[in-house]
Amino acid sequence: MTSAHTTTPARRGPYAKSAQRRAEIIEVATRVFASRGYHGGSLRDIARQLGVSLRGVVHHFPSKSELLEAVLEHADQTAEPWFSEHADERGIRSAIVELVEVNFTRTELLRLLAIVSSEASAPDHPAHTWFVKRYEKLTRNLTTMIDRDVSAGRIQPPADPEAVAQAIVAAWDGLQLQWLLAPHTDMVGRMTLVLDSLLPATDD
Repeated sequence: MTSAHTTTPARRGPYAKSAQRRAEIIEVATRVFASRGYHGGSLRDIARQLGVSLRGVVHHFPSKSELLEAVLEHADQTAEPWFSEHADERGIRSAIVELVEVNFTRTELLRLLAIVSSEASAPDHPAHTWFVKRYEKLTRNLTTMIDRDVSAGRIQPPADPEAVAQAIVAAWDGLQLQWLLAPHTDMVGRMTLVLDSLLPATDD
């Protein structure tokens, strides 16, 4: 333990700088892809906005597809880690509404997911498989949360929990897109109406 502790500070600098540079590249790439899409943005554009050489970007992300994957992973991971825990403690309906409110502060990330997911509907798009797996995971996780809430007596049991989970994801994406186009849209109110319809609470 002592030996590891004494040698760590000398090695930490370069790694910390590298991690910071990667984070900066991902941040700028998020803005570029969110405004121009994957095909419209380029590594050269990202390097120019960062004020570094193209080689400086390629050193961390050898290809644009690798950078896109890192950007998407970052965008997806920004969903609060408390979401599942919140759903377990207070129910899926409460967790979804709270995450909708949190997403108001992440306009660029929402726009990125909206634009690139549309592009990725093409089978040959670099992010096609990533989005297929993402929606499968979202549906699977929401289905589990629905089953858990039914067991806890929070909501009425739907005839097909998986189909309801898919419908919630679709409505959520659609409402977010409408909000991006017209920020005055009452996202929370609209999402609550969706949940009241698809996941009505029990009478208790």
